[in-house]
Amino acid sequence: MKTAVALLILPNIVMDLIQGSRHGKLVPTIQRFAVLVLFGAIGTVVGTRLLTAISSRTATLVLGFTVVIFVVLNATRWSPRVSPRAEPWADVPVGLAAGMIGGVTNVPGTPLVMYFYALGLRKRDFVRAVAVTFVLFKLAQLGAVAWFGLLTFRTLELSALLTLVAVLGFWLGVKIQDRLVQETFNRVVLVCLALLGVWLIVRAQM
Repeated sequence: MKTAVALLILPNIVMDLIQGSRHGKLVPTIQRFAVLVLFGAIGTVVGTRLLTAISSRTATLVLGFTVVIFVVLNATRWSPRVSPRAEPWADVPVGLAAGMIGGVTNVPGTPLVMYFYALGLRKRDFVRAVAVTFVLFKLAQLGAVAWFGLLTFRTLELSALLTLVAVLGFWLGVKIQDRLVQETFNRVVLVCLALLGVWLIVRAQM
């Protein structure tokens, strides 16, 4: 688990840099979610420290159930939403939670995707927000895993090879994304979240 976390950081950073640069307007997105990213970085350091000391099974299980519940609520037409007025207050706990979960499980994206979905962002804004925050979270995590001794030169080599493979799959995903209308895009996000939630629960039992 600890090796896997370190291996996947570089591919994540590269793919999200490409994704974020495709839609422009990076500065406004960074400004909007600056508080979220700041507290996410703090949570990432704390989560990575926990990764060096404890098992991630419980955190993975909790995350999996949270995702499944979120998807079920949306499937029943009850769609959680965060209003613009509540967004500045929600950024702090969401950032901390996403950072800690990401530090322990390497999956900060799931709570972030759920949060951005609850904000009701349009497709391009949604994709850009995910990409920008993922990059900044992962940069914080890269520093944390290096500081706590989880990143070796051999791990970095393997991570670079994984990046090449990931970019090929990423290119195919981008082609599909560009063809989706907003309603279909929302459905795809929910289906992916559901599959991820079930997989996290199953993985936690292994």
